[in-house]
Amino acid sequence: MQQDIDAILQARHPNPFGFLGMHANAQGYLQINCFVQDAISVSVVDTNGKVVARLDKVDEAGLFTKVTRRKKHFTYLLKAKFNDGEKTFVDPFSCTPVLGDLDICLFNEGKHKRPYQKLGAHVIEHDGVKGVSFAVWAPNASSVSVVGDFNRWDGRVHPLRKRVEAGIWEIFIPHNSCANGIAAGNHYKFEIKDQYGHLLPLKADPYGAQAQFRPDTSSVISAPSEFDWQDDAWLNSRAARNAYDAPMSIYEVHLGSWQRDDNNQFLNYRELADRLIPYTLQMGFTHIQLMPVSEYPFDGSWGYQPVGLFAPTARFGSAQDFKYFVDACHSAGLGLLIDWVPGHFPVDAHGLSRFDGTCLYEHEDVRKGFHPDWNTLIYNYGRTEVTNFLCASAMHWLDNYHIDGIRVDAVASMLYLDYSRKEGEWLPNEHGGNENLEAVAFLQQFNEQLYADYPGAFSVAEESTSWPGVSKPTSMGGLGFGYKWNMGWMNDTLQYMGRDPIHRQYHHSEISFGLVYAFDENFILPLSHDEVVHGKGSILARMPGDEWQRFANLRAYYSFMWTHPGKKLLFMGCEFGQANEWNFDQSLDWHLLEHGYHQGVQQLIKDLNRLYKETPALHQLDCQAQGFAWVDHENAGQSVYSYIRYGKDGSNPVLVVCNFTPTVHHQFRLGVPKAGYAKEIFNSDASIYGGSNVGNLDGVHSQANQWQGFAQSIDITVPPLATVVFELR
Repeated sequence: MQQDIDAILQARHPNPFGFLGMHANAQGYLQINCFVQDAISVSVVDTNGKVVARLDKVDEAGLFTKVTRRKKHFTYLLKAKFNDGEKTFVDPFSCTPVLGDLDICLFNEGKHKRPYQKLGAHVIEHDGVKGVSFAVWAPNASSVSVVGDFNRWDGRVHPLRKRVEAGIWEIFIPHNSCANGIAAGNHYKFEIKDQYGHLLPLKADPYGAQAQFRPDTSSVISAPSEFDWQDDAWLNSRAARNAYDAPMSIYEVHLGSWQRDDNNQFLNYRELADRLIPYTLQMGFTHIQLMPVSEYPFDGSWGYQPVGLFAPTARFGSAQDFKYFVDACHSAGLGLLIDWVPGHFPVDAHGLSRFDGTCLYEHEDVRKGFHPDWNTLIYNYGRTEVTNFLCASAMHWLDNYHIDGIRVDAVASMLYLDYSRKEGEWLPNEHGGNENLEAVAFLQQFNEQLYADYPGAFSVAEESTSWPGVSKPTSMGGLGFGYKWNMGWMNDTLQYMGRDPIHRQYHHSEISFGLVYAFDENFILPLSHDEVVHGKGSILARMPGDEWQRFANLRAYYSFMWTHPGKKLLFMGCEFGQANEWNFDQSLDWHLLEHGYHQGVQQLIKDLNRLYKETPALHQLDCQAQGFAWVDHENAGQSVYSYIRYGKDGSNPVLVVCNFTPTVHHQFRLGVPKAGYAKEIFNSDASIYGGSNVGNLDGVHSQANQWQGFAQSIDITVPPLATVVFELR
């Protein structure tokens, strides 16, 4: 008895539910033990309010005990007297477990599709009583308590029951059993002692659905979701909107720096909905992609080092506010993607690092468990509980927040055991290779579940190597992603555009090489945040020449991108020619739109998005080889490229001509695949964009002169540093 008392008072009891509550003693009489903070006295009453026993106070901290005269278990309540009154409540240690046998079984097998509905903190009614349930996976802990503002962060008050069959600790706390009640909005963490009884730093809830605003790090009990979604029409139509033959032009956004208020403070999700969504629509984008919104401690990580994979960051408001933002996107006809980070997590003490005193979520061996580039920890993809946790976090965003797409960050770092590692710093797989077979299996599992359970949603991989089949079905041995970022195209073309036009003729293949593999995957062409940070400058700043030439180069490049096979992604600010490198600590330089050249770039993006959406040949076969044909990719001397884009039915193909030198070419002959009229439908050198207005007026007629393998040809004027698009009618 004294050992149990000491263990409770020191918050280290391995089986608190075996002592606290009602239990038969050696003689068969029922004994009731309880810990009630600040209580002067505690009595046991039956459901009729009759006093069964007045408990003895064992310790001034609030521990009470009594052996009753009863031997038959009965339903009881605790009646406690305090300095400011008294209250009657359900003893948390009389409550039955919340987790059922099926939950435990599915969790152990790594097949629980919605573990976030059971683990974490949930406002529920259990056994007819309203309260909050808590559950956390910590199999190697010797004791676990939930602490918070509802129990004055005292680990003695609410120790958890261990479900030894799964290593999960749980408790249900009735609403009025705490001095000031327990409800949505209360802050909490888990107080965990390792297998040797050593107290660990307080841990935030891995499954927490809400978190405090940094720098505070507690989890927050969230209210049951009662959001009135208005996006049924969108969800029913999104499969067609997200299909490979649909136009997809993505605006990548960092919510903390797209715009701020006059005091350089964050806008909240609702304010962002009122500003960002109309702007994105005005610009003609079809989707918004948010840099990670799952909770993270350090602003400078931009969200890529998260600690709360189930919680929208409190920087911009509540979970309900974020749902409002998503619903507003859908009501406006915009799809919404989020960045998701299953590749690594930070070492912050309140996070997953050595969660129960052992490497629970990460690998013990640093050769597999530590990421040298980011000083972060790598998930152990070989543990079913970990992969279940990760998959569930992604599906949670699709399920509870109606997200349309998941973009998986840093896939290459997951796939290769030797990623950024020198000889001797990594461990080969069972076959002696450098492939992380466990990560491969996890990514395949993630994609299979996403596409099976969420019709119309899709996944995107940021994968920077030539790993085969990233966007091929898992049934064909692929990873199962819907799309892959084309990092090779981005690197080659940006390198080319950074060269002085006089030197481009010697690097002609940097523009054309991407078409060698353009249809090996379902590609998205990304000009993302990664291209405007870490000393790289802005996209505009990479362009050579005087001011006119820099803007002309930028317009020609964007136009080449929008007419190239593949879906499009552009980082915020690039659409109006942000001059400075992106700074996450302040708004974009919106004042630049007071100047004509920046206005011209913005108008160009609007028109490119319109052209892309309205021209079937520019989007229907983005991911199929029959949608593209070179006219001439060998004209290095003039740095001119020309190609045809086709739609599904072959009608009204478009001819694209890109001139990456400041030289105007008159009577420039090109072969075309059909007789008729070549109508000029876009010209990046138009004066409305800040160009010199060199072009072909409305267009030109074809002639029956064979050229470049075609029976028909046209003579056109090619403007300087420009891309021109003709519709062949």
